[in-house]
Amino acid sequence: MTGAEPDARGLAIGALEWLLGTGRVVGTGLAWAATSEDDQPDPTLYSGSAGIVLALLEGHRALGDDRYADAAARGGRTIAASVEQWAHSSLHFGLTGMAFALTAVCDELGDAAAGVAADTALQLVRSGFDGERWSDQFDLLGGNAGIALGALSLGDVDLALLAVTPYLRLAEATRAGVQWEVRAGVPARFHHISHGTLGIVTALAAVGRAAGRSDLIELALAGAADVVSRDQAGPMGFLVAHSDPQHKPEFVERFSYGWCHGPAGDAQAFRMLAAVTGDPAWRQLVDRCWHTVTHSGLPQRLYPGFWDNSGRCCGTAGVLAFACDRYVERGDELNFATTLVQDLANRAVADDGGVRWSNVEHRATPSDLAPRTGWAMGNAGIVRELLRFSRIESSRDPSYAITWPDQPVAVTDSR
Repeated sequence: MTGAEPDARGLAIGALEWLLGTGRVVGTGLAWAATSEDDQPDPTLYSGSAGIVLALLEGHRALGDDRYADAAARGGRTIAASVEQWAHSSLHFGLTGMAFALTAVCDELGDAAAGVAADTALQLVRSGFDGERWSDQFDLLGGNAGIALGALSLGDVDLALLAVTPYLRLAEATRAGVQWEVRAGVPARFHHISHGTLGIVTALAAVGRAAGRSDLIELALAGAADVVSRDQAGPMGFLVAHSDPQHKPEFVERFSYGWCHGPAGDAQAFRMLAAVTGDPAWRQLVDRCWHTVTHSGLPQRLYPGFWDNSGRCCGTAGVLAFACDRYVERGDELNFATTLVQDLANRAVADDGGVRWSNVEHRATPSDLAPRTGWAMGNAGIVRELLRFSRIESSRDPSYAITWPDQPVAVTDSR
């Protein structure tokens, strides 16, 4: 799909149509798997129904099509039915994210049963705490930091505090600050928002502000200081390695640029610190992240393995979220955001079934992967950002229908 003027709204509508068509009827509900080739429905935020339900709610708010509301409500039923059988408690892979999506269904559609199921999910999360963590993961995607942010977004400050308090005891001192072991038994220390220090920093800062806990904010600043000390692109830019020692160097690139392990995500942590502390130094770091992202060459595929993903987690949609935040907070033009939307248009597959995207694995044959449905790597995450961009273009409204726990609300810089 190509065109001189990318049609973000049209792409989003087509992507929503594809999501409607890939939902599987389960009783009176709908469920989604990560791809149409998977047998097992997935209720999670990261790759399954919870993230898709949130995209459908965005679509309903933006476009007024009641089919999206109906599908979101039906999706909520299958998520609710999975709550007591799902073992993982995390934000992106488990019950906390499912509770977040169910609460959104309750709030947006007046579905009281979804609200009850959300409460049950959070009760199960609380009961699964072992005094330190919920699993071997200790990060934002799969561990304590994400649970804290999810609980905070749902108004449960006590659970959020329960989740972040272990970071006080388990912080490892470094030359410049602190870091954490984010997966039990893995020697690498990760630095970025998805699996590393900056994800923990984001949770500590947010919960510290909400609970009036200066010790948590101070620990967040120490974690951020460690990551900032690792910058290899200053003074104009900001670029930190994936991990130290490098995790799976035979497979993982040393440097990335997206939300998960790069400056597009680092900037979200720095935006949180700016909001919590009021210190302009964090805005300057956001500017440096922006400089690196916009001078990296993305979204061009500069070499095999560079920029092969269109999704929200480690691809174009995640950078588009950052670009639209910049429009709000710094008054930036939408030129780079438009480039990103055009890239999404160029990479889209469109037919009678709707619009979807296939990511690329250059080491595999065939290299085009099966289109994915969910937030992280697929249509749901892309839809959310396309709809926001479309609203900015048409009405200058930069808001989302649903504010996600790990993306601070964009506020105009008053300087």
